[in-house]
Amino acid sequence: MHQLHNSMHQLITLHESLIDLSYDKVTHIKQGDMDKLAKLLMEERKLVQSLANAEDTRQNLVNEWMVRSGNSDKDQTMTSLLETFSTDEDKEHIEAQLNQLIQLIIELRHVEQLNKELLEQSMQFVQFSLDMLQPSIHNLNYDGNQQVQDSHKHSVFDSKA
Repeated sequence: MHQLHNSMHQLITLHESLIDLSYDKVTHIKQGDMDKLAKLLMEERKLVQSLANAEDTRQNLVNEWMVRSGNSDKDQTMTSLLETFSTDEDKEHIEAQLNQLIQLIIELRHVEQLNKELLEQSMQFVQFSLDMLQPSIHNLNYDGNQQVQDSHKHSVFDSKA
């Protein structure tokens, strides 16, 4: 049981770190600091890998607990896990950790949605800026070609005369 508590605590800590990193990403997206954002994305990849490993460990601990408690035939949901605890203290502690983890996941999703929207707005602004520049470049090329075409017309006309 102690290992499961530690595993849940590790998941909570990793999610808190991801949330902090996500808020840092918001700041650097707003500032347009792509170098810092790239570093944060590398850190994020490491945290996500650690999170995947911690989740694997938690799942293995739950599997072991369900087998030891004689409940290996039950679905391995948190509800069925909580039903296997013999003391209310263990049940309440794991339930509190689970609720905290759920709240952290909700917050992380919210911040990552904000990051996604900010990035989309940044891309739209870049595209808008490029679109605004493109007609000017097109007009410059067109005017240049027009002058060349006009000079050819005069040359041809002058040679026939």
